[in-house]
Amino acid sequence: MMTTDPRRIQAALQAESPHGPAAAVPLAEAKNRLSALVDLVEQGEDVTISRRGVPVARLVPLAASQGAAAERVQRVQAAMERLLQLRDGLVLEGDLRTIAREGLD
Repeated sequence: MMTTDPRRIQAALQAESPHGPAAAVPLAEAKNRLSALVDLVEQGEDVTISRRGVPVARLVPLAASQGAAAERVQRVQAAMERLLQLRDGLVLEGDLRTIAREGLD
């Protein structure tokens, strides 16, 4: 039976892994230890997975990832509103190709 104590899981992974803390693990090790890593994530830890030493993925608690997604949506909406405000009153004359060329000169 797998323990759910995050300190024991992390200690076990550190003891068995030459890569240090469970918060950053290579992909091959993550595949072998996925269940233990998910246990850590359930306890609130973030886990970074790397391929050849380069971080490529993160395991985060679902509530945190949903909050981050909602924040991104809000930032995009705010940026769109600012662009629309900038566009108000802007009149472009001519075709797009001519306008683009003038902007490069």
